[in-house]
Amino acid sequence: MRQAGVSVGLPASLTRVGWRYLWAHRWQSLLMIFGIALGVAVVISIDLANSSAARAFTLSTETVAGKATHQITAGPQGVADRLYTRLRLEQPDVVAAPVIDVTVTSPQLGSHPMQLMGIDPFADAPFRSFLGSESTAQGGVADVSSLLRFLTQPGAVLLSQPLADRFGLKPGSPLTILLGGKEHPAVVAGLLTPQNDLSARTLDGVIIADIATAQELTGLTGQISRIDLILNDEAQSSTLQTWLPAGTLLQTSAARSGTLDQMTAAFRLNLSALSLLALVVGMFLIYNTMTFSVVQRREWFGILRCLGVTRREIFLLVLVEAFGVGLIGALAGIGLGLLMGQVTVRMVTQTVNDLYFTTTVQPGGPDPWSLIKGAGMGLLTTLLTAALPAYEAASVPPRAALLRSGIEAKARASVGKAAVAAVGSGILALILFYIPSNSVILAFIGTLATVVAAALLSSVTLITLMRFAAWAGGKLLGFTGKMAARNLVNSLSRTAVAVAALMVAVAVIVGVGLMIDSFRYTVVVWLEQTLQGDIYVSAPALDAVHASATIEPAVVDAIAAWHGVARVDTLRSTEVAARSGPVGILATENPSIGKERLFVWQAQATPQTWAALQSGGVLLSEPLANRLNISRPAANAAGAAAQLPQIELLTGSGWRTFPIVGVYYDYSSSQGAALMSLQVYRQAWQDTGLTALAVRMSPGGSPDALARDLQDHLPGGQALVIRPNASLRADALAVFDRTFSITVALRLLATIVAFIGVLNSLLLLQLEKAREVGILRALGLTGRQLWGLVMTETGLMGLTAGLLAMPTGYILALILVFIINRRSFGWTLQLHVTPDIFVQAMGIALAASLLAGIYPAIKLGRMAAAQVMRYE
Repeated sequence: MRQAGVSVGLPASLTRVGWRYLWAHRWQSLLMIFGIALGVAVVISIDLANSSAARAFTLSTETVAGKATHQITAGPQGVADRLYTRLRLEQPDVVAAPVIDVTVTSPQLGSHPMQLMGIDPFADAPFRSFLGSESTAQGGVADVSSLLRFLTQPGAVLLSQPLADRFGLKPGSPLTILLGGKEHPAVVAGLLTPQNDLSARTLDGVIIADIATAQELTGLTGQISRIDLILNDEAQSSTLQTWLPAGTLLQTSAARSGTLDQMTAAFRLNLSALSLLALVVGMFLIYNTMTFSVVQRREWFGILRCLGVTRREIFLLVLVEAFGVGLIGALAGIGLGLLMGQVTVRMVTQTVNDLYFTTTVQPGGPDPWSLIKGAGMGLLTTLLTAALPAYEAASVPPRAALLRSGIEAKARASVGKAAVAAVGSGILALILFYIPSNSVILAFIGTLATVVAAALLSSVTLITLMRFAAWAGGKLLGFTGKMAARNLVNSLSRTAVAVAALMVAVAVIVGVGLMIDSFRYTVVVWLEQTLQGDIYVSAPALDAVHASATIEPAVVDAIAAWHGVARVDTLRSTEVAARSGPVGILATENPSIGKERLFVWQAQATPQTWAALQSGGVLLSEPLANRLNISRPAANAAGAAAQLPQIELLTGSGWRTFPIVGVYYDYSSSQGAALMSLQVYRQAWQDTGLTALAVRMSPGGSPDALARDLQDHLPGGQALVIRPNASLRADALAVFDRTFSITVALRLLATIVAFIGVLNSLLLLQLEKAREVGILRALGLTGRQLWGLVMTETGLMGLTAGLLAMPTGYILALILVFIINRRSFGWTLQLHVTPDIFVQAMGIALAASLLAGIYPAIKLGRMAAAQVMRYE
């Protein structure tokens, strides 16, 4: 007689039976839990790194901007401080404050990048509460004597109390401020007392100085970085815009921070997409394990159905089990993700500093939303993946459920359907790729469709290859070789999924590996073409891309007159305002620039490139041209460009239009830059600073010897970075390798998840055949032959996965190189294919499968024949 609750819910007794099954097969359950936990941990750790970087940037901009609604900025040299004086006299209703904002380091503060903020204590109160009382939200100076020293003592600065405590500093402690290779003495005048954790993190990377002190420390005599404003309405903004002189720009604080935040948007999106790869691979693991648990209890489910248990109850039983395992795995993944996040934060910080802007990122407190999102994705993935095995368990008629061969017959019958679905998924991917859009999201969806198409082909590939393997195995290994191939086909419902999981991981290894190799090859060719100087000289920079500190004029003259120096090419690297936002500027005095760049297109022949630049034209790097949607101009009947595209930049005398005479390949920055003549730049911005020198030697000299000579005997008090050509190339490639370190780590984690899946699949597959093995042992199968049988089966699975992964990985590489990278960063890469990556991938597939087969072989070899024949 059935219980009354059976027809409306899931009986407690049935639930207990399900949990007893999971406990009885705890190794199987633990492997699935670990796979779920690892997938969730990767998602959470990447999300933690992304959110930490975004939080550090937000805190930094909020600290600097305070309550300002607008900012007045100017060209590379900043805003003249006399403009602030005029503003206070002529626009008394405008709330304004001058600000100096420069990134510096200090050995007493761990040599980490810090923001040196110069403020006017008498005008800054409406914007920031640095000098407020202890009741303020942000914190204040602890005592009046500290404030007095801050206003009167030369070189006086303020630090937050936690920052000073971390480095053992106190009021009166000396500091050395390092900026552009120069040392500037300073002293801690007092400490700021944060009122909460948020204000402590906000002030953690900030050094506060009086505006006059900041000008002395930074050398910005008569200049400030910007003027902060609090404007009440649009009318006041329009009035001020009319009043401002040419060469200055009024913009909202939110617009400026939003522009900078967009720089890392594509980078963060790519990391998030790669982190989801672990969950995608984990889906195969979960599906395979849940399918096996259903198959293993197929007869048990049939008996329950015969006793009156409904299909709905069977379906819910499997889902409840999956929910329990998924919940445990998700919770474990939260803890593991927080630990992994400490490593990913450092990797992301280094990449952001190398490619975008200098910031100090510290792992913040765990974001509840990130934890909920990561755990929810793991739990939802588990339930969705378990739904198909649950439906399979519930839909099979009781009589068919008692037949062990039923599911395998159904699996073989669905091979054709899977192949048709694979074709459909591939067509969907092609449609998504050919949609005229620059959407990275569509590109990732197309990539997922490609992976799904390859995974759906795993069963037909396995059957096809095993037909040949059965013949070859019989010739080489006898009956065990033939039996191994046939066993894989006879257990297609499990082996196809295990092969698919391993194939996806190996395909990712091939695809990402080819992408990284292609990128590195492209960068090497680009460096060989563009770095034609023998020695490069620059001031120390805090990041690998945006070097803007200037070199002393006396140093430039001394190097130009140095013995063995034939020519010195000068470069000014800075940033100016464009209509679309900030744009990097590279101003050079190198007449050979046309020969030392690889061009996407040119409006003139290469010998005329320098003349075009001297006439006021500019060259855009490919990422900037793509960001601004600049394309090749149409040609007229004579073959010349009919009308050149233009870019409008804010110069010292106002907005000016520059014709674009070409677009060149560049891989130093995903934001891109505009290259122009140094003479044109100086005329437009009245900036005589130089950022870097390319020294060309007389024939017969040694770059290493000259670099050492300059480093040891160059006069002046400025520390400079002097590197031979080979050293600079090595440094550039080191930055490249650091940039992709987190990508390599994610690829490794996906491989680990796949290995766990294969281990789980093979373990369950072999142990399921314990009775069959017992019969074979009773018929005379030796332990050595058993080992050969198991290892041949696992090796064939690895071989199948590797063979299918190679073309899949190559297709993924094409997508990554020519679609995703171009849409995300604007780079055109040269696909560089070497056989090494394919050999490595096949080796990994075989090694993973063979290693995963060791434990089942040992387990089955130790079981007595009589014991395993009584299995079930």
